[in-house]
Amino acid sequence: MSNENFDQRAFRDAMGCFASAVTVITTTTEDGQAVGVTVNSFNSVSLDPPLVLFCLGREATNFEHFMASGRFAVNILRHGQDSISNGFAADGATFFRTIENGHSALGNPLIPDTLAMFDCRTEAVHDGGDHMILIGRVTELRHDPDGDPLLYYRGRYGAVVS
Repeated sequence: MSNENFDQRAFRDAMGCFASAVTVITTTTEDGQAVGVTVNSFNSVSLDPPLVLFCLGREATNFEHFMASGRFAVNILRHGQDSISNGFAADGATFFRTIENGHSALGNPLIPDTLAMFDCRTEAVHDGGDHMILIGRVTELRHDPDGDPLLYYRGRYGAVVS
């Protein structure tokens, strides 16, 4: 129980003022099934070595699979991929069955035509309250230098306006 002078809704609304890219983080289960989860809490950590992090809710459907796999891929969605974000947010355990996908060198499932991809080995896992913070060492990456990201801002999808 928290003793701050604001409620969770106020905290969530204030955090919504921070526009973020939308990602789908993917891995496989012990029996090789592709699973994913929509995440907007993704950041770079270090250039040397190349490290990234994402935060995964302890109540996430595929939580145990991410904890056990030792690897994950970050798929940064491009503008127009709202349906992919929504699909993985609704059911990250079965949504892969509805789309074509490939696999990375580490064996992580990849979403086609994303803006960028980072293939990672799990480097560390840290407690983060109701989430766990997974740090990954990037072993492979690719990106589209001309595309635009799918953004999430104040509870809605958005786009870069230039």
